[in-house]
Amino acid sequence: MDANNRIHWFLDPGPLSSWIDHFAADLAAQGYTPLTIEGYTASARHFAAWLSIAGISIDVIDDDVVRRFAEHRCRCSGGRQWLRISSRYSHRAGRFVVFLQKAGVARPPLKVTSPYPVLDDYESWLRVHRGLSERTIARHLRLLYKLLPELGTKTLDYDAARIRDVIREWRGRTGPADLRTITSALRSYLRYLAGVGLCRPNLDHAIPPVLQWRLSSLPRYLAAADVERVITSCDQLTRGRLRDRAILLLLARLGLRAGDVAGLRLNDIEWMSGMLRLSGKARRQVRLPLPQDAGDALLAYIEQERPRANQEAVFLTMIAPYRSFAQSSHVSTIVALALKRAGISDPPSTGACLLRHSAATSMLRSGATLEAIGTVLRHRSLDMTAHYAKVDVPMLEQIAQSWPGELSC
Repeated sequence: MDANNRIHWFLDPGPLSSWIDHFAADLAAQGYTPLTIEGYTASARHFAAWLSIAGISIDVIDDDVVRRFAEHRCRCSGGRQWLRISSRYSHRAGRFVVFLQKAGVARPPLKVTSPYPVLDDYESWLRVHRGLSERTIARHLRLLYKLLPELGTKTLDYDAARIRDVIREWRGRTGPADLRTITSALRSYLRYLAGVGLCRPNLDHAIPPVLQWRLSSLPRYLAAADVERVITSCDQLTRGRLRDRAILLLLARLGLRAGDVAGLRLNDIEWMSGMLRLSGKARRQVRLPLPQDAGDALLAYIEQERPRANQEAVFLTMIAPYRSFAQSSHVSTIVALALKRAGISDPPSTGACLLRHSAATSMLRSGATLEAIGTVLRHRSLDMTAHYAKVDVPMLEQIAQSWPGELSC
């Protein structure tokens, strides 16, 4: 009898034995390796045996029980003499508890009651009526949780003086960039309150602007040769080579945002017409032509490397469980690693926006008009696209006037 079988013999999972088998089957369906599955089921079997020893019934299992399991001084069967369960081991037991909760065996986790119920309706308004992304919604709520203790919950008592006092207080705590984000979230919240009759109208106009010179900075971009080096660097990978190449080509050729790539679905690719359907900010849907090399890279990834998982997202993680990217920052991480592989040691930035800016700059230098570039980048205002005109030095030289020198009085 091998070591694993001996452990199984000493650790009696009791009534949870069949559910551990179901747990193993669920992990296998998600693409986990047999070795990883064995690690999870060993933790689940130990947890089930400890429940029996501690006299804890299945119907009262919750996060607190998992914490007690992680902290218990193990003298369970199987020759264990552990002072404390490792965090990885207890995490695997917690994963088993989540499986039991989804199966209806263990009671579901308690829903945490928000101290500000009005934010629940505000969150729904942002999602349904404003069409904001989940990341932006989470940011707005996080900032409002910081502001509401000072603003108070009696929204009908809000006035311009209170709004300005709160902003003045935060101006001393944070920098201009963060303050702009805070004032943006507060304006949105006040507009919602006014719309549903929970505060005086037009209080959002009481928020003082955070001064910043429009279009004062230069676009951060890579030269065309460096962009190609970044794309070619994917050939150095053994896992995820085709996926990362397809992502980088979409960013570099179409100037997509990281969120566009992370949110791309299989049915957004119109293979017959060679078009890509995108849902941008505020759910604005557009169709863009799919360049040949980007289309070829997408097809190669889907046919040869994409995990066979029941997921609508085009791009998935390469390690089980195969899921879509939880955050768009994962796309920026792929860009940062590609820059490092390409040997570009001092790039202007390391996120997905670097390739977006590079695509716009390349189109401008190839003779594309600002209107055409704005259409591809899906800018709402031509002023945003005009930002890239500053990198066209030859054009600026034609209109720049010579320095007059010293003038006599």
